[in-house]
Amino acid sequence: MNKSRRHLLKLTLASASGCMLPFLGPVIASKNRSLKLGVASYSLRTFSRSQAISLVKQLRTPYINIKSFHLPYKTSMEERARARLEFESAGLQIVGGGTISIKEDTDDAVRASFEYARQSGMPLMVIAPTAQVMPRVERFVKQYGIPVALHNHGPEDPHFPAPADALQVIDGMDPRVGLCIDVGHTARTGADVVKTIRESGKRLLDMHMKDLKDLSSQDSQCIVGEGRIPVPEIFRELIRIGYSGHVNLEYEIDPDNPLPGMKESFAYMRGILDGLTLR
Repeated sequence: MNKSRRHLLKLTLASASGCMLPFLGPVIASKNRSLKLGVASYSLRTFSRSQAISLVKQLRTPYINIKSFHLPYKTSMEERARARLEFESAGLQIVGGGTISIKEDTDDAVRASFEYARQSGMPLMVIAPTAQVMPRVERFVKQYGIPVALHNHGPEDPHFPAPADALQVIDGMDPRVGLCIDVGHTARTGADVVKTIRESGKRLLDMHMKDLKDLSSQDSQCIVGEGRIPVPEIFRELIRIGYSGHVNLEYEIDPDNPLPGMKESFAYMRGILDGLTLR
């Protein structure tokens, strides 16, 4: 990070630590309003909750998926309520939480994750489970009424490398058990992302957006629009299938100064949506 950018970021974050800042401008809506662009707060994992809120507001979107960096699992019900109020008072809409690891196949463990989501105001849980725990998870989905979206993590994931692996496990389950397709991880498995979206259909409940210069390399992540992920085709297919969830930018590079790249990524995605024509 160069000195001028570091100084500007420090000034912004210092202001955020003292008070809630108003939006620096209106929320930007694409001419094509059928897709909702948001932020996965993992993108801001090196920042505190108040700092992350300030940075998200500069991206001109109200939608945020909260990672535990900004609302830890080991918190009380009161602490979760205060955190939720902090997000909502800043004009942000919590659209989900996660990725939440659910590996222990016991009622107490699974219930704890659902209580965390419920008390934090998360209408959707993005989860990293095992196949074994999924019948129990489905039971809690029915009990709590909170949908879950299985997140795939690419070739290194021993459980669900690609969305197709998750689809096999959740076939026949409650429709509120679905997928969070991570486009970068999906591409790294060699799968066609657009075809995967089409095959997922109504099971697709959430999306994590990123870009890669090399579709086989996690280390090649870049600003959205500078890589080889077929973003226009992805957006076109999402609209075609009537996708009603969110497309959350998960920007994993430049952890200490992500805002410039995130802004460029949003500008590119909004430009694609504004010029998108269906065929």
